[in-house]
Amino acid sequence: MHVVHPGDDTRYSQMSARASDVLSRSTLPPVRKQSVSAPTATGAIQHSGEAQSNELRARLHPLEPLSLRTQTPTMAMIERSAGAWHWTSDGRKLADFTSGVLVANLGHNPASWWQRLLTYLQLDLGGPLQDGCIPAAPLTTYNAACPLEVEATDRLLQNLRSEPGGDRMEQILWAASGSEAVQKAIWACLSRDHDRNMILATRGGFHGKKGLAGAVTGSEADPERDPRVRFISFPRDECRSIQRRAEPIDLEPYRAELRSLASELDGRICALITEPYLGGGGSYHPHPEYMQLLQQFCNEHDVAFILDEIQSNFGRTGRMYAFTHYGVTPDIVLLGKGLGNGIPVDCAAGRADLFGSMAFGEGSDTWSGHPLGCASVLATLDEFADGSVLQNAADLSSTIETGLSRLATLPAISAIRGEGTVWGIECATIAERSAGDVAMEIVHACYQGDAQGRAVHLLGPLAGCVIRVAPPLTMAPAEAADYFDAMYEIISDVAA
Repeated sequence: MHVVHPGDDTRYSQMSARASDVLSRSTLPPVRKQSVSAPTATGAIQHSGEAQSNELRARLHPLEPLSLRTQTPTMAMIERSAGAWHWTSDGRKLADFTSGVLVANLGHNPASWWQRLLTYLQLDLGGPLQDGCIPAAPLTTYNAACPLEVEATDRLLQNLRSEPGGDRMEQILWAASGSEAVQKAIWACLSRDHDRNMILATRGGFHGKKGLAGAVTGSEADPERDPRVRFISFPRDECRSIQRRAEPIDLEPYRAELRSLASELDGRICALITEPYLGGGGSYHPHPEYMQLLQQFCNEHDVAFILDEIQSNFGRTGRMYAFTHYGVTPDIVLLGKGLGNGIPVDCAAGRADLFGSMAFGEGSDTWSGHPLGCASVLATLDEFADGSVLQNAADLSSTIETGLSRLATLPAISAIRGEGTVWGIECATIAERSAGDVAMEIVHACYQGDAQGRAVHLLGPLAGCVIRVAPPLTMAPAEAADYFDAMYEIISDVAA
């Protein structure tokens, strides 16, 4: 195999042309069941029958550190995406059961969304030029503002307040990433009263990798802990499976823990941050009563309740926002991922008095409220406006639960859990194969596909052995059912 190196422009151009030719065909070639992939001498993942993708993977491998991605046995080379589908550089079709890590809630490249986005940007590629440039909305307005930012901020707040539990949404603090939104929210809470410098976070959560976002992620056992952060218990056992979650929860141990911390820290707690469900921690979805207990504690002790909805907003749990689904009224809600449907944009939304405790510049960054992000928020809000996306998501949720419940009967699966269109498959140990090894085998086998060419794109396992299933909310339930049938056969083979 010829490995393409930087500078080998002729070879790479020929390869790209071949890939474009394959992807331009109206009918893609049938997909053969692939054999097991193997790393090359350079360590790049390779799959038989994927000549073009293999060349691209081999070219990329020495140019990027492995730390850029989480571990996966597939390293799919995705060249084109539409709706709930991906196509690789070799023309292989994959059902996307990831939504690009819970981002493409509306599916990939919906035409009406793009049309709205371009209209908001006033972008006319065929129109007259001004000094060789396109007169359109700017892409950066640092320390200034743009009408798109005004409209997006106003519309997003209206949408939040229109949902049960959104009463405290008064201002938007824009951010450039999820970690930044978390960081800014905690800064605001710390700034309100400098005598209150302690933060509570649910153990096993994920809020980011930088600064205070990293500090409130994980548990006491992780390195580089911040002494201002104390972790509280999350009911993982009680929601390990959909069957366990259907049973009543005993809240007294969690109530007692909160009482003890309130006594120990004696008025020094400024904020409590949690997720609607532990996403990166293994897809644990708690009883609504647990979330309501946390809010009750915050109300009683004048503690800001921060709900990190960066991966659960815009319909993932079945309602527009998870705070409605769980019956809580947070002081700050963190939004991202599906908020821009593929355009990076994040924010903290919440009480004006909390955000107002910071001075000029203390919540700023280069990309906060950037016009492209604001246009994507407006386009996304438009797509959700008539309720059809959430209705399809409700139908899809039933299909997912049915499909996963069937998978749970296989010896390779120990539990399923989830809600809406975000679920987790916890894998089991089989003979000498660990649960983590089984999970990696399943991800790999689903990528290879079945004898009919039905292949599924999944992410590497969460928390060691949990596979997340989170297709776009717009996926047709019948198509999802078909691919769950494929997964059943594929996982049966893995178990054997």
